[in-house]
Amino acid sequence: MIGKKHIELILKHPHCELTAIVGPQTDENSEIARRSNVVLYEDLSSMLGVVSIDGAIISSPNIFHVQQASECIAKNIPVLVEKPIAHTYEDGLALMSLVEKHKAKLLVGHHRTYSPIIRVAQKIIQEGRLGRIVAFMGSALFYKPDQYFLDGPWRTQLGGGPILINLIHEIGNMRALCGEISSVQAMTSNKIRHYVVEDTAAINLRFESGALGTFLLSDTSSSARSWEQTAGENPAYPRYEDEDCYTVSGTSGSLAIPSMRLKYYGRDDEKSWWQPFLQEQIAYQRSDPLQEQLNHFINVIEGAEVPRVTVFDGLQNLKIVEAISKSAETGKVISV
Repeated sequence: MIGKKHIELILKHPHCELTAIVGPQTDENSEIARRSNVVLYEDLSSMLGVVSIDGAIISSPNIFHVQQASECIAKNIPVLVEKPIAHTYEDGLALMSLVEKHKAKLLVGHHRTYSPIIRVAQKIIQEGRLGRIVAFMGSALFYKPDQYFLDGPWRTQLGGGPILINLIHEIGNMRALCGEISSVQAMTSNKIRHYVVEDTAAINLRFESGALGTFLLSDTSSSARSWEQTAGENPAYPRYEDEDCYTVSGTSGSLAIPSMRLKYYGRDDEKSWWQPFLQEQIAYQRSDPLQEQLNHFINVIEGAEVPRVTVFDGLQNLKIVEAISKSAETGKVISV
Protein backbone atom coordinates (compact mmCIF):
# COMPACT_ATOMS: atom_id res chain seq x y z
CA MET A 1 0.00 0.00 0.00
CA ILE A 2 2.78 2.43 0.86
CA GLY A 3 4.47 1.60 -2.46
CA LYS A 4 1.43 2.96 -4.29
CA LYS A 5 1.69 6.18 -2.28
CA HIS A 6 5.38 6.54 -3.14
CA ILE A 7 4.55 6.09 -6.83
CA GLU A 8 1.83 8.74 -6.60
CA LEU A 9 4.19 11.25 -4.96
CA ILE A 10 7.01 10.59 -7.45
CA LEU A 11 4.69 11.07 -10.42
CA LYS A 12 3.53 14.43 -9.01
CA HIS A 13 6.97 15.71 -8.03
CA PRO A 14 8.51 18.28 -10.43
CA HIS A 15 12.06 16.98 -9.81
CA CYS A 16 11.35 13.23 -9.97
CA GLU A 17 10.78 10.70 -12.70
CA LEU A 18 9.48 7.21 -12.05
CA THR A 19 11.85 4.90 -13.91
CA ALA A 20 10.72 1.38 -13.04
CA ILE A 21 8.63 -0.73 -10.68
CA VAL A 22 9.79 -4.05 -9.23
CA GLY A 23 7.20 -6.51 -7.95
CA PRO A 24 5.23 -9.69 -8.61
CA GLN A 25 3.61 -9.88 -12.05
CA THR A 26 0.05 -9.51 -10.79
CA ASP A 27 -2.78 -7.90 -12.75
CA GLU A 28 -2.86 -5.00 -10.28
CA ASN A 29 0.89 -4.34 -10.50
CA SER A 30 0.82 -4.60 -14.28
CA GLU A 31 -1.99 -2.04 -14.41
CA ILE A 32 -0.10 0.34 -12.09
CA ALA A 33 2.98 0.06 -14.31
CA ARG A 34 0.89 0.63 -17.46
CA ARG A 35 -0.76 3.73 -16.03
CA SER A 36 2.63 5.01 -14.83
CA ASN A 37 4.19 4.36 -18.25
CA VAL A 38 7.05 2.25 -16.86
CA VAL A 39 8.13 -1.39 -17.06
CA LEU A 40 7.25 -3.82 -14.26
CA TYR A 41 10.23 -6.04 -13.44
CA GLU A 42 9.92 -9.37 -11.65
CA ASP A 43 12.99 -8.85 -9.47
CA LEU A 44 15.42 -6.12 -8.51
CA SER A 45 18.49 -7.72 -10.11
CA SER A 46 16.80 -7.82 -13.51
CA MET A 47 15.88 -4.16 -13.30
CA LEU A 48 19.30 -3.01 -12.11
CA GLY A 49 20.88 -4.86 -15.00
CA VAL A 50 19.12 -2.78 -17.65
CA VAL A 51 17.89 0.47 -16.10
CA SER A 52 19.94 3.43 -14.87
CA ILE A 53 18.45 4.97 -11.71
CA ASP A 54 19.47 7.71 -9.25
CA GLY A 55 17.67 6.25 -6.23
CA ALA A 56 15.39 3.44 -5.10
CA ILE A 57 12.54 3.22 -2.61
CA ILE A 58 12.08 -0.23 -1.08
CA SER A 59 8.52 -0.86 0.11
CA SER A 60 8.39 -4.63 -0.18
CA PRO A 61 7.49 -7.04 2.66
CA ASN A 62 9.89 -6.79 5.60
CA ILE A 63 11.83 -9.99 4.84
CA PHE A 64 13.19 -8.51 1.58
CA HIS A 65 14.41 -5.15 2.94
CA VAL A 66 18.02 -6.07 3.75
CA GLN A 67 18.59 -8.12 0.60
CA GLN A 68 17.20 -5.45 -1.73
CA ALA A 69 18.93 -2.56 0.06
CA SER A 70 22.21 -4.47 -0.17
CA GLU A 71 21.81 -4.89 -3.92
CA CYS A 72 21.33 -1.15 -4.29
CA ILE A 73 24.31 -0.35 -2.07
CA ALA A 74 26.50 -2.68 -4.15
CA LYS A 75 25.69 -0.53 -7.17
CA ASN A 76 26.17 2.76 -5.28
CA ILE A 77 22.47 3.63 -5.51
CA PRO A 78 20.99 5.79 -2.70
CA VAL A 79 18.08 4.00 -1.10
CA LEU A 80 15.07 4.77 1.08
CA VAL A 81 14.03 1.62 2.95
CA GLU A 82 10.55 1.44 4.42
CA LYS A 83 10.31 0.59 8.09
CA PRO A 84 11.24 -1.69 9.67
CA ILE A 85 14.82 -1.45 8.44
CA ALA A 86 15.10 -5.25 8.62
CA HIS A 87 13.15 -8.38 9.49
CA THR A 88 15.43 -8.97 12.50
CA TYR A 89 17.86 -6.87 14.50
CA GLU A 90 20.79 -9.11 13.46
CA ASP A 91 20.01 -8.61 9.76
CA GLY A 92 19.81 -4.88 10.41
CA LEU A 93 23.27 -4.89 12.02
CA ALA A 94 24.69 -6.55 8.92
CA LEU A 95 23.09 -3.88 6.75
CA MET A 96 24.50 -1.11 8.96
CA SER A 97 27.99 -2.59 8.53
CA LEU A 98 27.49 -2.56 4.78
CA VAL A 99 26.33 1.08 4.84
CA GLU A 100 29.36 2.08 6.90
CA LYS A 101 31.76 0.12 4.68
CA HIS A 102 30.48 1.70 1.45
CA LYS A 103 29.58 5.08 3.02
CA ALA A 104 26.21 4.47 1.41
CA LYS A 105 23.32 6.91 1.31
CA LEU A 106 20.50 5.10 3.09
CA LEU A 107 17.57 6.48 5.03
CA VAL A 108 14.77 4.62 6.77
CA GLY A 109 11.11 5.35 6.07
CA HIS A 110 10.01 6.54 9.50
CA HIS A 111 8.17 9.35 7.75
CA ARG A 112 6.62 10.90 10.87
CA THR A 113 10.08 12.34 11.55
CA TYR A 114 9.14 14.96 8.93
CA SER A 115 5.75 15.76 10.49
CA PRO A 116 5.37 19.41 11.53
CA ILE A 117 3.42 18.13 14.55
CA ILE A 118 6.44 16.23 15.85
CA ARG A 119 8.83 19.06 15.02
CA VAL A 120 6.72 21.65 16.89
CA ALA A 121 6.21 19.31 19.86
CA GLN A 122 9.97 18.72 20.03
CA LYS A 123 10.57 22.47 20.07
CA ILE A 124 8.15 23.00 22.98
CA ILE A 125 9.81 20.22 24.97
CA GLN A 126 13.35 21.37 24.16
CA GLU A 127 12.49 24.94 25.18
CA GLY A 128 11.60 23.59 28.62
CA ARG A 129 7.98 24.72 28.56
CA LEU A 130 6.87 21.42 30.10
CA GLY A 131 9.66 21.42 32.69
CA ARG A 132 11.35 18.10 33.27
CA ILE A 133 9.52 15.30 31.43
CA VAL A 134 7.85 12.93 33.88
CA ALA A 135 5.44 10.75 31.90
CA PHE A 136 4.23 9.79 28.44
CA MET A 137 0.82 8.28 27.61
CA GLY A 138 0.20 7.00 24.10
CA SER A 139 -2.19 4.89 22.09
CA ALA A 140 -2.64 3.44 18.64
CA LEU A 141 -6.16 2.05 18.77
CA PHE A 142 -7.85 1.34 15.43
CA TYR A 143 -9.69 -1.39 13.53
CA LYS A 144 -8.17 -3.08 10.49
CA PRO A 145 -10.82 -4.63 8.21
CA ASP A 146 -10.67 -8.27 7.15
CA GLN A 147 -9.67 -7.22 3.62
CA TYR A 148 -6.37 -5.88 4.99
CA PHE A 149 -5.33 -9.44 5.86
CA LEU A 150 -6.78 -10.95 2.69
CA ASP A 151 -4.74 -8.49 0.61
CA GLY A 152 -1.57 -9.40 2.54
CA PRO A 153 -1.76 -12.85 4.16
CA TRP A 154 1.82 -12.35 5.45
CA ARG A 155 0.32 -9.87 7.94
CA THR A 156 -1.20 -12.80 9.85
CA GLN A 157 2.23 -14.42 10.34
CA LEU A 158 5.23 -13.66 12.55
CA GLY A 159 6.66 -10.26 11.66
CA GLY A 160 3.36 -9.04 10.26
CA GLY A 161 1.56 -7.97 13.43
CA PRO A 162 0.83 -4.45 14.66
CA ILE A 163 3.87 -4.41 16.97
CA LEU A 164 6.29 -4.56 14.03
CA ILE A 165 4.13 -2.86 11.39
CA ASN A 166 2.48 -0.08 13.43
CA LEU A 167 4.15 0.28 16.83
CA ILE A 168 7.56 0.89 15.27
CA HIS A 169 6.27 4.30 14.07
CA GLU A 170 5.18 5.11 17.61
CA ILE A 171 8.57 4.08 19.01
CA GLY A 172 10.23 6.56 16.65
CA ASN A 173 7.87 9.30 17.86
CA MET A 174 8.44 8.47 21.54
CA ARG A 175 12.23 8.59 21.07
CA ALA A 176 11.89 11.92 19.25
CA LEU A 177 9.79 13.41 22.06
CA CYS A 178 11.14 11.82 25.24
CA GLY A 179 14.61 10.51 24.38
CA GLU A 180 16.03 7.00 24.38
CA ILE A 181 14.11 4.10 25.91
CA SER A 182 16.07 2.01 28.42
CA SER A 183 13.65 -0.81 29.29
CA VAL A 184 10.21 -2.19 28.41
CA GLN A 185 7.54 -4.48 29.83
CA ALA A 186 4.65 -5.78 27.75
CA MET A 187 1.62 -8.02 27.52
CA THR A 188 -0.05 -9.10 24.26
CA SER A 189 -3.24 -10.84 23.22
CA ASN A 190 -4.56 -12.47 20.04
CA LYS A 191 -7.94 -13.45 21.48
CA ILE A 192 -10.00 -11.52 18.93
CA ARG A 193 -8.60 -12.65 15.57
CA HIS A 194 -6.69 -15.73 16.77
CA TYR A 195 -3.87 -15.20 14.27
CA VAL A 196 -0.33 -16.25 15.14
CA VAL A 197 0.50 -12.57 15.65
CA GLU A 198 -0.88 -10.30 18.35
CA ASP A 199 -3.86 -8.02 17.81
CA THR A 200 -3.52 -6.08 21.09
CA ALA A 201 -0.60 -5.03 23.31
CA ALA A 202 -0.14 -3.07 26.55
CA ILE A 203 3.36 -1.70 27.12
CA ASN A 204 5.26 0.02 29.94
CA LEU A 205 8.41 1.98 29.09
CA ARG A 206 11.27 3.52 31.05
CA PHE A 207 13.21 6.33 29.38
CA GLU A 208 16.89 7.05 30.03
CA SER A 209 15.84 10.44 31.46
CA GLY A 210 13.92 8.67 34.23
CA ALA A 211 10.52 9.39 32.71
CA LEU A 212 8.00 6.56 32.49
CA GLY A 213 5.53 5.78 29.72
CA THR A 214 2.56 3.61 28.84
CA PHE A 215 1.28 2.65 25.42
CA LEU A 216 -1.85 0.77 24.27
CA LEU A 217 -1.84 -0.81 20.81
CA SER A 218 -4.65 -2.66 19.05
CA ASP A 219 -5.68 -3.23 15.45
CA THR A 220 -9.02 -4.70 16.50
CA SER A 221 -10.25 -1.78 18.61
CA SER A 222 -13.10 0.44 17.40
CA SER A 223 -11.44 3.64 18.55
CA ALA A 224 -10.13 6.86 16.99
CA ARG A 225 -7.16 7.25 19.35
CA SER A 226 -4.49 6.63 16.73
CA TRP A 227 -2.08 8.91 14.90
CA GLU A 228 -3.78 8.29 11.57
CA GLN A 229 -7.22 9.27 12.84
CA THR A 230 -6.13 12.30 14.88
CA ALA A 231 -3.22 13.90 13.00
CA GLY A 232 -5.10 14.36 9.73
CA GLU A 233 -1.91 13.90 7.70
CA ASN A 234 -3.27 11.07 5.58
CA PRO A 235 -6.58 12.00 3.92
CA ALA A 236 -7.39 8.31 3.43
CA TYR A 237 -8.41 8.16 7.10
CA PRO A 238 -11.28 10.06 8.75
CA ARG A 239 -10.06 12.65 11.25
CA TYR A 240 -11.35 13.26 14.77
CA GLU A 241 -10.06 16.64 15.94
CA ASP A 242 -11.40 16.17 19.47
CA GLU A 243 -9.18 13.13 20.08
CA ASP A 244 -5.47 12.88 20.98
CA CYS A 245 -3.17 9.88 20.82
CA TYR A 246 -0.25 11.20 22.92
CA THR A 247 0.16 13.22 26.10
CA VAL A 248 3.61 14.35 27.24
CA SER A 249 3.62 15.51 30.87
CA GLY A 250 6.33 17.42 32.70
CA THR A 251 6.85 19.15 36.02
CA SER A 252 5.55 22.47 34.63
CA GLY A 253 2.99 21.50 32.02
CA SER A 254 1.62 18.97 29.57
CA LEU A 255 1.11 18.81 25.83
CA ALA A 256 -1.68 16.86 24.11
CA ILE A 257 -0.69 15.62 20.64
CA PRO A 258 -1.73 16.14 17.86
CA SER A 259 -4.32 18.72 18.98
CA MET A 260 -1.34 20.67 20.40
CA ARG A 261 -3.24 21.84 23.46
CA LEU A 262 -0.74 23.08 26.03
CA LYS A 263 -1.59 23.32 29.74
CA TYR A 264 0.99 24.85 32.07
CA TYR A 265 1.59 26.75 35.29
CA GLY A 266 2.78 30.33 35.02
CA ARG A 267 5.10 30.22 38.03
CA ASP A 268 6.75 27.46 40.05
CA ASP A 269 5.11 28.67 43.26
CA GLU A 270 1.68 28.28 41.59
CA LYS A 271 2.09 24.60 40.78
CA SER A 272 -0.71 22.72 42.54
CA TRP A 273 -3.64 20.58 41.51
CA TRP A 274 -5.79 23.19 43.29
CA GLN A 275 -4.66 25.88 40.82
CA PRO A 276 -6.06 26.29 37.28
CA PHE A 277 -3.73 25.85 34.33
CA LEU A 278 -2.87 28.49 31.81
CA GLN A 279 -3.88 27.12 28.41
CA GLU A 280 -2.54 27.69 24.93
CA GLN A 281 -3.39 26.33 21.49
CA ILE A 282 -0.08 25.79 19.66
CA ALA A 283 -0.26 26.69 15.97
CA TYR A 284 1.72 24.99 13.21
CA GLN A 285 1.79 24.81 9.42
CA ARG A 286 0.50 21.52 8.02
CA SER A 287 2.41 19.50 5.41
CA ASP A 288 2.47 15.90 4.17
CA PRO A 289 5.31 14.03 5.94
CA LEU A 290 5.65 11.58 3.03
CA GLN A 291 6.06 14.50 0.64
CA GLU A 292 8.63 16.07 2.97
CA GLN A 293 10.43 12.72 3.17
CA LEU A 294 10.63 12.51 -0.64
CA ASN A 295 11.99 16.07 -0.78
CA HIS A 296 14.63 15.06 1.76
CA PHE A 297 15.49 11.87 -0.17
CA ILE A 298 16.05 13.94 -3.32
CA ASN A 299 18.41 16.19 -1.36
CA VAL A 300 20.24 13.13 0.00
CA ILE A 301 20.64 11.76 -3.54
CA GLU A 302 22.03 15.11 -4.71
CA GLY A 303 24.38 15.35 -1.73
CA ALA A 304 22.73 18.46 -0.28
CA GLU A 305 21.67 16.71 2.96
CA VAL A 306 22.58 13.65 5.01
CA PRO A 307 19.88 11.13 6.04
CA ARG A 308 17.80 12.35 8.98
CA VAL A 309 16.61 8.84 9.83
CA THR A 310 19.74 6.71 9.77
CA VAL A 311 20.24 2.97 9.89
CA PHE A 312 21.07 3.43 13.58
CA ASP A 313 17.68 5.07 14.18
CA GLY A 314 15.93 2.29 12.31
CA LEU A 315 17.85 -0.30 14.33
CA GLN A 316 17.05 1.38 17.66
CA ASN A 317 13.34 1.35 16.81
CA LEU A 318 13.56 -2.30 15.75
CA LYS A 319 15.59 -3.22 18.86
CA ILE A 320 12.91 -1.75 21.13
CA VAL A 321 10.13 -3.49 19.20
CA GLU A 322 11.94 -6.82 19.54
CA ALA A 323 12.42 -6.16 23.26
CA ILE A 324 8.67 -5.56 23.58
CA SER A 325 7.94 -8.86 21.82
CA LYS A 326 10.44 -10.66 24.08
CA SER A 327 8.89 -9.13 27.18
CA ALA A 328 5.43 -10.26 26.09
CA GLU A 329 6.75 -13.80 25.59
CA THR A 330 8.67 -14.04 28.88
CA GLY A 331 6.66 -11.78 31.16
CA LYS A 332 9.89 -10.03 32.18
CA VAL A 333 11.15 -6.46 32.07
CA ILE A 334 13.61 -6.29 29.16
CA SER A 335 16.53 -3.88 29.21
CA VAL A 336 17.30 -2.15 25.94
